[in-house]
Amino acid sequence: MLILNNTNSQPLTFLLTGIPGVRAAQVWVSIPFCLLYVIALSGNSMILLVILREHSLHEPMYYFLSMLSATDLSLSLCTLSTTLGVLWFEAREINLNACIAQMFFLHGFTFMESGVLLAMAFDRFVAICDPLRYNAILTSARIAQIGIIVLIRNVAVMLPVVLFVKRLSFCRSLVLSHSYCYHVDLIQLSCTDNRINSILGLFALFSTTGFDCPCILFSYVLIIRSVLSIASSDERQKAFNTCISHIIAVAIFYIPLISLSLVHRYGHSAPVFVHTIMANVFLLIPPVLNPIIYSVKTKQIRKAIIKILNQKQR
Repeated sequence: MLILNNTNSQPLTFLLTGIPGVRAAQVWVSIPFCLLYVIALSGNSMILLVILREHSLHEPMYYFLSMLSATDLSLSLCTLSTTLGVLWFEAREINLNACIAQMFFLHGFTFMESGVLLAMAFDRFVAICDPLRYNAILTSARIAQIGIIVLIRNVAVMLPVVLFVKRLSFCRSLVLSHSYCYHVDLIQLSCTDNRINSILGLFALFSTTGFDCPCILFSYVLIIRSVLSIASSDERQKAFNTCISHIIAVAIFYIPLISLSLVHRYGHSAPVFVHTIMANVFLLIPPVLNPIIYSVKTKQIRKAIIKILNQKQR
C-alpha cells in the first residue's frame, strides 16, 4: 500500500468538496454563498470603519466590537477563495502545506471569536455590576492586553495541532469532506496513528471554547442577579437591552459550533449533505449576522453608519 507523507519529493495534494448531490447546479448554488460573503465582508468592514472614524465610539464596548468584526472578517477571508473556487471553477486541488495553513487560521480565528465574546461578556459584567469603576477597569491599555492574550492563547493551542498534522502519513483517498480544510476531516484521512492529533484537537477545543462558554454563562448569571436587584423596572430593562446584541452573538456562534461538533462525532449516519451545509452555516452565519445585529440593536452604531452614508451621498 502506497504511503504518502509531507517528506515526499512531490507535495501531497488533497481534493476539496463542494455541495454533494448538486454538482450540476453548483454555479447557481454559489450565488447565495457569494451574497453571504459580500454581506459578511462589507458589514464587518463598515463596523470597523465607523468605530475607527467616530470618536464617540472610542469606548471599551466598541473596541471589543471592532475585535469581533476584525475576527469575523478574517474568518470569512480564510474560506472565501477555496469555497468559491470549488463552486465556480471546480478548483478542488489544495496541497498539504496550504491546507494546514488554512486549517491553522480557520480554527485560530474561530477560537479567537470565542475569546472575544468572553471579553465582551466581561465588558457587560463590569458595565452593569460595577459601573462606577467601568472606565478605570477597562482602560485602553487593558483592552489591548486582553486582545493580545486572546491572540497568544490561540497561537499556543494551534501550533502543536499543526505540527502533529505535518507528521501524519496518508494512504487512503485524499478527498476532503468540505470546501476548506477542517482538522477532524484531515486527520481522518491518515493511515497512521492519529490518537495524539485527536487529543490535541480536543484539548484545543476545550481550552478555548470549552473554557469560554461556561465563563460567559457564569458572567450572565452574575449580570442577571445584579439587574434583578435594581428597583426601577425601566433601569432593569435598560440594563438588559445593553446585553441583547451580545447574547444573540453568543447564541449564533455557540449553537452551530456545538451542533457541528455533535454531528461530526455522533452523526455518522446523517447524509453527507447535512454535514456540508452545517459546516458552511457555522462559518458564515456569525460573520453575516453579527454586523446586522449590532447595526440594528445598537443605536450609536446605527447613527454612525447613517452619518457616514449621508456624507458619501453628499
